[in-house]
Amino acid sequence: MTPWEMAKSLPKSGKFFASATERTQYWNGIQQDISGKIQRKLAYQVTAFVRIFGNNVTSSSVRATLWVQGPDSHEQYIGIANSQATNSDWVQLQGKFLLNGSPSKVVIYLEGPPPGTDILLDGLMVMHAEKIPPSPRPVIENPEYGVNIIANSNVSDGTNGWFPLGNCTLNVVTGSPRILPPAARDTLGPHEPLSGRCIHTTNRTQTWMGPAQMITDKVKLFVTYQVSAWVRLGPGATGPQNVNIALGVDSQWVNGGQVELNDADRWHEVCGSFRVEKQPAKVMVYIQGPAEGINFMLAGLQIFAVDRQARFRHLKRQTDKIRKRDVTLKFSTSDSSSIHGATVIVKQTQNSFPIGSCISRSNIDNEDFVSFFIKNFNWAVFGNELKWYWTEPQQGNLNYKDADELLKLCNDNNITVRGHCIFWDVESTVQDWVKKLSKPDLTTAIQNRLTSLLNQYKGRFKHYDVNNEMLHGSFYSDRLGPGSRADMFKTANRLDPSATLFVNDYHIEDGCDPRSSPEKYMTQILDLVQQGAPVGGIGIQGHIDSPVGPVVCSALDRLGTLGLPIWFTELDASSVNEYVRADDLEVMFREALAHPAVEGIMIWGFWELFMSRENSHLVNAEGEINEAGNRFLELKKEWLSHAHGHVDDVSEFGFRGFPGTYEVVVVTGSKKIVKKFVVENGDLSLVVPIEF
Repeated sequence: MTPWEMAKSLPKSGKFFASATERTQYWNGIQQDISGKIQRKLAYQVTAFVRIFGNNVTSSSVRATLWVQGPDSHEQYIGIANSQATNSDWVQLQGKFLLNGSPSKVVIYLEGPPPGTDILLDGLMVMHAEKIPPSPRPVIENPEYGVNIIANSNVSDGTNGWFPLGNCTLNVVTGSPRILPPAARDTLGPHEPLSGRCIHTTNRTQTWMGPAQMITDKVKLFVTYQVSAWVRLGPGATGPQNVNIALGVDSQWVNGGQVELNDADRWHEVCGSFRVEKQPAKVMVYIQGPAEGINFMLAGLQIFAVDRQARFRHLKRQTDKIRKRDVTLKFSTSDSSSIHGATVIVKQTQNSFPIGSCISRSNIDNEDFVSFFIKNFNWAVFGNELKWYWTEPQQGNLNYKDADELLKLCNDNNITVRGHCIFWDVESTVQDWVKKLSKPDLTTAIQNRLTSLLNQYKGRFKHYDVNNEMLHGSFYSDRLGPGSRADMFKTANRLDPSATLFVNDYHIEDGCDPRSSPEKYMTQILDLVQQGAPVGGIGIQGHIDSPVGPVVCSALDRLGTLGLPIWFTELDASSVNEYVRADDLEVMFREALAHPAVEGIMIWGFWELFMSRENSHLVNAEGEINEAGNRFLELKKEWLSHAHGHVDDVSEFGFRGFPGTYEVVVVTGSKKIVKKFVVENGDLSLVVPIEF
């Protein structure tokens, strides 16, 4: 940059700024060694102002990155912050980081723009992050649960209350269903019939055109709303066409539910949910999605506040019914009369239902993280350390060290492990060297990957996600044909027959993604099975926002008809407000425990700054358990069975409890006897002999 050009870039503040010029790589930039200035297990805030210049680039991503070298020379790169910088003004770069271990060297640097583009920096600061007080519990007055906030939903009064978004035409016609869609019926219960009238939208010249309503004054902050409607393509229209119930919240688009229609022959349910957490100036609901020129019909649109506490009461009863079993303790002693009437105290110490978490190699350098993990989870899954791009970043350069260390921690603490994942079908996750392979070489590389991984860990991973997210990606089948997916399952099963092989995908349970509806997931699974793939389990990731129990349960019911175990494999919920986050998590945990097809829950991490989604953590960066974490611990405590009473005249004591490990204390006279026993899963009554 010439002096004249630099003079045109004034500092954000003060008289000077720094610049990195003559950059030849995207990772070239300004750096500083901060070794010895950073303490482990403390959260640090990074703030800077950045700008770019030159090379005819007007906008580019600028990233703050940390390079960390451990005592064993192991290198780690930690992304801290990312901003879209321009050549016209300074923008703020802001983020946080925390080091779990004790590094030998730490360097912070800026990177990102293409070679030849200068990075300008004004005022880079790294300081101990201030603790942000948690948001207060939302106060919601008179939420009016179950009341439809859509005016003239039945169009009994023509199109009054509705308006066309764009220059499309709205007309009222007859012939729509007279019953509520299933998900709405599940929430609302008995309901008056619909009118049989619907809105027919024609003359659409843009995909976003359709019927709309303003609902600004009817939407209450922090309330979870369920969305439900019947939709159908107009006469003569053909699919596939997506129909989306959308909300315009000020300038933000919010997905209220989405469905794919393939023909005009029948009505389809569209369902979803949303929540508004900041006061909006305008909220509009509108129905959109089919291609221009495609007509569609809408009937019985319902948007109503969900009473979660009422649902929870039902789920508690359902959970006790399907998860607990009748247990009789049969006491035997040389003198049976001595034990009659003795006091019995039964305490469950651990529920055996699988509840696990995602962990990563860097986490286990933090003893506080490890303590919370081994105390509260009985299953684990590795975030990245088993993925192909991690174990073989360059062809033939295998790295199992990180996975080995994680596996040792789990084995030492009797924690069962899922294998995630053997392959990942989304192209952006595939290593460059794999993308460049010819078809024969790709076939060989896949075989080598399977042989290497499954021989390395034969019998040590209980599950494997064989090919991740096949509803959202098709890298391998596009290159090798549709049969390659089933071949992966067959080969994995041959190499390690002890492992249960799963499909795994996202947005299955929330109604917001037509690519991954329960029906499409079922079709994919049945197709794999028909080709001989030994699919043994169904993985639902569960990265969800504003969950509604009946919507989730409806998806589980449909998938449950396949007779395969269902797991939530990557569950998390995101909200800045910890109470709202806790409520969302409780919805998902209770729906899972109350559904007979669900056999396990894995959350996708729990520690702040080590989560794939922001504001989804249970434990703050420096170890404080937040409201979401406390709610999780309360639920775990609720799912421990306790009982007390007296031994009857046939030397028995009965109770109903969850499977797991127990301790029984028997007090008779001056004697106090403590015994341990285990309740296994099962539907029938269980008799447990207790000998003295």
